[in-house]
Amino acid sequence: MKPRHKRMLLILAGLAVLGVAAALVLNAFRSNLVFFYTPTQIANGEAPKNRAFRIGGLVKNGSLKRDGITAHFIVTDTVKEFQVQYTGILPDLFREGRGVVAQGKLGDNGQFVASEVLAKHDENYMPPEAKSAVEQAQKAARTLKQ
Repeated sequence: MKPRHKRMLLILAGLAVLGVAAALVLNAFRSNLVFFYTPTQIANGEAPKNRAFRIGGLVKNGSLKRDGITAHFIVTDTVKEFQVQYTGILPDLFREGRGVVAQGKLGDNGQFVASEVLAKHDENYMPPEAKSAVEQAQKAARTLKQ
């Protein structure tokens, strides 16, 4: 085999290895990608049924109920509300009336089953996704009233 053919074969093999590596990285990235949805979007059926996603908004006042280490609470974007169930220890900064983002899946009963709950870290902060969602929901509610 000529040196020219050997070089060409090595280049093609290198490109094939890079292509396979890129495909594996993109596949792993796609399977770990988690999108954010508001309670309004979930109620409208925009959220995936069998994939993990994040729900965000405000924890409705008076909605937190504890049963051992399982917590049930309602997340609202001031237009729609969605029931959330979380088994585990809630963050120290988790409070009713404050911003929250929960990651998980929709259960068979239509309830959101969270695997992780993130709370805001001070009274001035709300996750950007949750803040945007609350603002959009309020704008939509105002336009519906007019």
